[in-house]
Amino acid sequence: MTRWQALLADAGLIAVAALDAAFNQPGEPVTVGAAVLAVGALLVRRRLPIPAFVLTLPALVLVGSMIAALVALYSVAVRYSSRPLLAACGTVAAVGYFFPGLELPYSQSDAVLTAIYATMTAAAPIFFGRLVHARQELALRLADIRAAREHERELDAQAILAKERNQLAREMHDVVSHQVSLIAVQAGALGVSTADPRVKAAAENVRQLSVGTLDELRHMVNLLRASGSRTTGLTPQPTLSDLDRLIAGSGIETRLTGAAPEGIDTAVQRTIYRTIQEALTNVRKHAPGSTATVAFAHDDTDLAVTVTNTPPTRPTLALPSARHGLVGLQERAALLGGTVRAAPAGDGGFRLELRLPRAQPGR
Repeated sequence: MTRWQALLADAGLIAVAALDAAFNQPGEPVTVGAAVLAVGALLVRRRLPIPAFVLTLPALVLVGSMIAALVALYSVAVRYSSRPLLAACGTVAAVGYFFPGLELPYSQSDAVLTAIYATMTAAAPIFFGRLVHARQELALRLADIRAAREHERELDAQAILAKERNQLAREMHDVVSHQVSLIAVQAGALGVSTADPRVKAAAENVRQLSVGTLDELRHMVNLLRASGSRTTGLTPQPTLSDLDRLIAGSGIETRLTGAAPEGIDTAVQRTIYRTIQEALTNVRKHAPGSTATVAFAHDDTDLAVTVTNTPPTRPTLALPSARHGLVGLQERAALLGGTVRAAPAGDGGFRLELRLPRAQPGR
């Protein structure tokens, strides 16, 4: 029941109780005061059901106003489960039914019928109140059961997801790491066996890149295995302080211009780092022999990071690509309210631009 529905119900019950008191025609100041007190007591019946019931008893005894007492008795039954308390209140209400207009002697049959009627009249609001109380308790228990089932479904889904992540982690470790390890070993062997300085430098570069890839792969495997636990292995994550190391280890002649503004969020720094990392990886894959430029620019509203590369100077090898890296960059930027644009440059090179707002959404 909503708040407005409860207010309307209270107003209707108070109006009915007032009409009942008026129909009993209290004539003296005492009886009029008792009737007004009984009707006014219904205003607090939800918060103070027992005092409200006690305040309706004078009108029941002196005037015969039953409605106010029955409504207050119903509120007591809804709030309390004590059988002695409810029996006592019901007995008081039934006894009070005898007093208005009491004329002795009662015949035996009239007394029995009156006692039965009074008992049934007092018992009705008690039974109805307990029924409403039981319905409320049942609704709460059903809500608890639904919450428990939803929690079980979440646990089952997490268990299935953890199993899939562990399987993916095993595949990455068994397949990808094996292949990259072979590349690193063969590159190291090539660097030892050759006397050509350029071949030796290229082999060492390939070996270092393979070792770095293995490190990141190990991190990703640990992340997949730890997903769902309190410690997910997300730290430490790269920031702009690691940018120089990234450029130095990329194996590409890269020029860095501009700088990021001070005090930017770590999530923004991580997005910039991953964007530059993916851009340099694409340069190494698709434009061998080219040079790259990483440029920072910002104003009061936007921060832009642009990675451009010159045309390749060596033959390009056909490598498999599903463009998942670019899609991932666009998703990262979208989470921060930014955009990623990638397109060929006019001189035959390529240009990738990340643009992020200085004021992050929701911050």
